[in-house]
Amino acid sequence: MILTVEKTIQWMREIHKRMEANKEQLTALDQAIGDGDHGINMARGFGEVVAKIDGTEYESVADVLKSAAMTLTAKIGGASGPLYGTAFLKMATALQGQEVDQQNLKSAIDQALEGIKMRGNAELGEKTLYDVWYQVADFLGTEKVEDWQEMLEVCQATIEDTRELKATKGRASYLNERSRGHVDPGSMSSYYIFEALATVIEMED
Repeated sequence: MILTVEKTIQWMREIHKRMEANKEQLTALDQAIGDGDHGINMARGFGEVVAKIDGTEYESVADVLKSAAMTLTAKIGGASGPLYGTAFLKMATALQGQEVDQQNLKSAIDQALEGIKMRGNAELGEKTLYDVWYQVADFLGTEKVEDWQEMLEVCQATIEDTRELKATKGRASYLNERSRGHVDPGSMSSYYIFEALATVIEMED
């Protein structure tokens, strides 16, 4: 197994640590092409997730993810709460009753991707967090992962590729050509989510 209940709880803690540490960076990215509250929202939202899970007993990975999903949807404003809430809820549904090996995790991220697509009406190349999730799902589908840092290299490459794209979705699309040259804040926060995932998977049991 690559994710246990304990590791999934630690995943949420690691995400929160990264959102807190990079709150100002995410906010600055969002001030450039959005409404300027992404860092604050993500740090507060995952803070609420950690507060919730630290006081709760869980029997399965799916239960932890469902709890996180419900909290994110309720506590994060704007588009990010529903999008990330949907992603974790889809993962929870996909992993219900299952132990989490690499194949099951891939299937769960595929379902999360479909959830983001459905919730955000998103397509690849629109300069949103969907781009990062799409490339991670594609990577997990084509590779037997030996080094999870390679997944992060995929995320970083995607962020750089999309930097020069013109946003066609969300508030950034209002800027039209002026959205080029800026990193999408949702893509960056997705990177921290996958960075945290790689960290806990690589932890010794």
